[in-house]
Amino acid sequence: MGRRPALGALSAARAMSLDALAAFKTIRLSLRPVTPADRAQLMALEADPEVMHFLNGGQPVPEEGLPGADFLTPRGTEPEVMVAHERNGGNFVGWFALFDDGLADGVKTAELGYRLRRATWGKGLATEGVLALVTEAFDTMGFGRVRAQTMAVNLASRRVLEKAGFRHVETVRPRFTCPVPGGDEGEAVYEIRR
Repeated sequence: MGRRPALGALSAARAMSLDALAAFKTIRLSLRPVTPADRAQLMALEADPEVMHFLNGGQPVPEEGLPGADFLTPRGTEPEVMVAHERNGGNFVGWFALFDDGLADGVKTAELGYRLRRATWGKGLATEGVLALVTEAFDTMGFGRVRAQTMAVNLASRRVLEKAGFRHVETVRPRFTCPVPGGDEGEAVYEIRR
């Protein structure tokens, strides 16, 4: 799951207004800000067609990332992105991110994104990481709402968000062409409030 253009393109100025998150741990995860040393692991996620299925139809991602969508293809220099490793063993899990989405209806809003290695799917690590970032957003960063969106047909990501307490608030139909079967069903937008 990752940030999609339907909620509004993230401007570089707004992206940089979010200070880097501090490293922290959950029961099973160790999260820290990405560094350029993480680039190979971040790119390896994008080389897995199953991981990228709901983002670009599983197509290979060029080294420079997806044009106009750098928020979907971090390279290790993004202050909003946290790399996640298993606390026990140190294996790379994936990344989680909070993007400052500004004020929406007078509420300071963040948008959540994440991507995990296929070998870690189905173990509850996505929900654990999402819950940790939501706690950071509310308790440390002063956000009043966190939003996330995923393709309506991406039932696994929808379940993660629902387990973390998010509620479905709308379905939008972006104007971009989606190469994924069911992409015409749109993007499911979720949110959780403080």
